[in-house]
Amino acid sequence: MQTNKLIELNGQPIAGGKFPLICTPLLGRTLEQLMAELAVVLPKQPDMLEWRVDYFDAIGDSAAVIAAARAIKQAAGSLPVLFTRRSSLEGGEKIALNEDQVIAMYTAVCESKSIDLIDYEMANDAANINRVRMAAKANGIKLVLSSHNFSYTPGLETLSGKFLSAEQLGADVAKVAVMPRDLDDVLTLLTATREASKKLRIPLISMSMGPYGAMTRLFGWTFGSALTFAVGASSSAPGQVPIEDLHTALAILQKSMGGK
Repeated sequence: MQTNKLIELNGQPIAGGKFPLICTPLLGRTLEQLMAELAVVLPKQPDMLEWRVDYFDAIGDSAAVIAAARAIKQAAGSLPVLFTRRSSLEGGEKIALNEDQVIAMYTAVCESKSIDLIDYEMANDAANINRVRMAAKANGIKLVLSSHNFSYTPGLETLSGKFLSAEQLGADVAKVAVMPRDLDDVLTLLTATREASKKLRIPLISMSMGPYGAMTRLFGWTFGSALTFAVGASSSAPGQVPIEDLHTALAILQKSMGGK
């Protein structure tokens, strides 16, 4: 039974329905560094870009953030841009903004329509999640609700609950990332992904991080993960593989599986 669910924008699947999508992160601390990263990344043909704004030195200046988002979008052309402030509690950079200021930034960026998707952690207060969801919905921006555990891999029931919570909280895409301590943990993440792909009405993204988890970035899509992250210029999480290697691995796997 086909359970893969595609990530869509404006009612159309991204990259013509490619599965999985390949997303590369942008981690530049200045606009100049971001443009330099783009010059390296774009020729490598990702399907999506993620701007990790928690790395951006001018994150406290909404006008500078919007200007950078617009510059990225202009350079990216038809490539969708995912806008992410990763919380320091979930592996992101420490920033000087409080959560109200973060939400104000998210709202301003959504209203600028200079990005296509936003990521917000589902561990945040339900009221804050709703504020972000409403800002995204009002401006036609897709919402990724995410959960990251850099310490260990929770049990199967907990992981399944994370995927379900994202859908119940109004996400357009559910994302779960965990740190495995052994290969059994990797199997737990893949099993949760497979089960969620059969139950959820929305697309999902999953990965194990670190050396053990690297394999999930190569074949997690076979269990239902709609997107995988790869290194274009800089890595944003442990275990990401270079986009060139990922293209090769995906081509081999898809050919071996009969193009599925």
